[in-house]
Amino acid sequence: MNRRKFIGSTAATAATISIVPRHVLGGAGFIPPSDKITVANIGCGTQGLREMPGMLENPEIQVVAVCDPNKFTTDYLDWSPNGIRNLIRTTLEDPEWGAQYQGIPGGRDIGKEFVEKYYAKNMPSGAYKGCSSYEDYRELLEKEKDVDAIKIMAPDHHHAYLAIAAMKKGKHVITHKPIANRISEGKLAIDLAKKAHVKTHLLAWSEKPEYDLILQWIENGVIGTLQEIHNWSHRPVWEQWPSRPKERPPIPDGFNWKLWLGPVPDLPYHPHYTHNVFRGWYDFGGGSIADMGHYSLFPLFRTFGIDTPPIGAKAYGTTHRYVDGNTYKWIENDVSFPLSSLIQLNFPKQKKLPAFDLFWYDGGMKPFIPEELKEDNRDITDEGMMFVGDKGKILAGFSGEHPEIIPARRMHAYQGEKELPERERGRRSDTWAAAIKNDKESPGSFIYAGTVTEAINLAAVALRTGKKVDYDSANMKITNDETANAYLTREYREGWEL
Repeated sequence: MNRRKFIGSTAATAATISIVPRHVLGGAGFIPPSDKITVANIGCGTQGLREMPGMLENPEIQVVAVCDPNKFTTDYLDWSPNGIRNLIRTTLEDPEWGAQYQGIPGGRDIGKEFVEKYYAKNMPSGAYKGCSSYEDYRELLEKEKDVDAIKIMAPDHHHAYLAIAAMKKGKHVITHKPIANRISEGKLAIDLAKKAHVKTHLLAWSEKPEYDLILQWIENGVIGTLQEIHNWSHRPVWEQWPSRPKERPPIPDGFNWKLWLGPVPDLPYHPHYTHNVFRGWYDFGGGSIADMGHYSLFPLFRTFGIDTPPIGAKAYGTTHRYVDGNTYKWIENDVSFPLSSLIQLNFPKQKKLPAFDLFWYDGGMKPFIPEELKEDNRDITDEGMMFVGDKGKILAGFSGEHPEIIPARRMHAYQGEKELPERERGRRSDTWAAAIKNDKESPGSFIYAGTVTEAINLAAVALRTGKKVDYDSANMKITNDETANAYLTREYREGWEL
């Protein structure tokens, strides 16, 4: 019996013989330490630290370990120079925290300090030393026998390997997007999630009642038969390079470069790979579509019942030249995502939908202004989503926000439901914590994420091949280009194979 089931069963038994209720002993809302979900947070960079308060402030959760191959540094990249520092100050209620640091702090030392200082606030002694720190998550999984769940906040290329290793140890898994940056790894992780008797959660899921309203409009015939879905983002926000760096700077003190590479074969260290720029490289990330497309498409696919993967893809991306003497030469780029791209994914008929095409745009690319917006003298927004049928269009924000039938006269004439009631947004960690405690699948479970995982990774395959690819999901095979199948998986460093 695993720890979580043991806790649940003993708690139920204790409830039948207790004389004094727990809430009397610990106060209203008190949750005994033995009933908390113990979590190891793996990845203490900017995003890992940014999401830490959502766990620390959740009474159902106890963070007991952190892990990062980076011990400590202040050279992280982020949205603002003081955002992470101010977040930690606010959470700790310490306006002076980090005053000694120049730059943006991060690493496992910062993660451990953040956790222990937060829990110390509620200790009579004002001190707390209960968070272990690890450089290697494989060591963490071997030693932290009583950890219930791991939260993966590492770079994308670690996600599948780590999720699979954790599930094999009987740990629940919560992961930042993506589940994997290769189709083969995504399938392995999702297949294991279906039979591992643990709970999983892809953090890109969120409740989107706007999608229910849009689907209702489509089912009511507002735009006729759905033909296309368009989704566009102004990402990437990180720098991208069309070729590998040639400089060989020294590896920073306290940074285990080999561990950071993980399953990826040896490469010379360079800061262009690490921190908040890894997503631009095929080895380490999934590009803008993986970075942002999960947020918009995973909830959409769940609401619309899109559970059959695409059968084809075609993509275009920015090209590059360089000067060699007095001549411009073409850069053959098979190492990084383009600065901007246009991707078409062909979906077959779904349970509720006809066959349709999904178009993704990034890097400033977006659809041309449709006639319906021209009628209203409006332009296309910087980010958005559009549903195209044979009799009309629906326009919305990037993740379906503020949907509207266009042009405005058609929205005005529509007699059905048009607006959604205001709702409170809960803490993100509540969703997966409830799934673990109640032994029920999370709405963001890996078992529901197969289609979005294959679609987003197939987009990367289409970008790398530069040609139309036909895809057979059942056999995990590109059927019209044998060489493209190499992009469904990766070459592994020895000892990190999946």
